[in-house]
Amino acid sequence: MKRILLHTCCAPCGAYVMEQLQKQGYTVAVFFTNDNIYPREEYEKRKNEIKKYCTENKIEFWEDEYQPEEWSKIIKGLENEPEGKKRCEVCFRYRLEKTAQKAKENNFDFFGSTLTISPHKNSATINAIGKEVGEKISVPFLVADWKENNGFKCSCEISRANNFYRQNYCGCQFSIRNAN
Repeated sequence: MKRILLHTCCAPCGAYVMEQLQKQGYTVAVFFTNDNIYPREEYEKRKNEIKKYCTENKIEFWEDEYQPEEWSKIIKGLENEPEGKKRCEVCFRYRLEKTAQKAKENNFDFFGSTLTISPHKNSATINAIGKEVGEKISVPFLVADWKENNGFKCSCEISRANNFYRQNYCGCQFSIRNAN
């Protein structure tokens, strides 16, 4: 069976993708690496929700150390960028690089991300970054647009059925201003 390390930011985005990957024959492990999530309380809510789901479904869960100060360094100078532009691209790359490195260190066949399930994120951009990172680190990135075939709708249904905590912003302190 092919092993994939899946970056995920929350249970609403992760559950559907994990189900689909398992149906495709992957052994899935989840990597929660999200230094961008603000504030710490929000980070903990999202982490605990996806960790609980993984435990209930016997999916391996790994958490990276929460280092928001590192994330702040990499986006320095991009704080006023509009949502979905350069700051987000830098953030995607940062988290995908951490996931790819963890996948390589632990001999996974692939790494991937749930980020493309969001209708607010550009899947082509995320997939291009993932492929580039995968080539650089020598672990293939699983290219996918999880919102296709009603993926986002299905993720919402799974969220309701599991009574998941569902946030109203992407995660970083700058995306909060778009949510308000």
